[in-house]
Amino acid sequence: MATSRGEKHCTRYKLQNSIREKGMSPTSRAIQEFEEGQMVHIDIDASLQTGYPNPKFQGSTGKIIGQRGRAYIISVRDGNSMKEVISLPQHLKPQKYWSLQCGSPH
Repeated sequence: MATSRGEKHCTRYKLQNSIREKGMSPTSRAIQEFEEGQMVHIDIDASLQTGYPNPKFQGSTGKIIGQRGRAYIISVRDGNSMKEVISLPQHLKPQKYWSLQCGSPH
């Protein structure tokens, strides 16, 4: 019999919170907003099982290219191609020093 290749395949440790992060995630992560063109890191919050991107993008960095409802569309490099990933803001973290990379003086 063929093995199952479901949505959570090979995610035993990716979708597991550490002992300090267990419980409800802070609401500030749910209401954070991003601008178009801003760089973000994909960090899946395991305490929220909805609206997360495919686990193969865990740890990836991409650029916000739009918004679809409450979720954001992120452009992420996957090998030699660019992929569009849709994720809720709970699973995203802003990249530090973003303003230095886009040429802004501050």
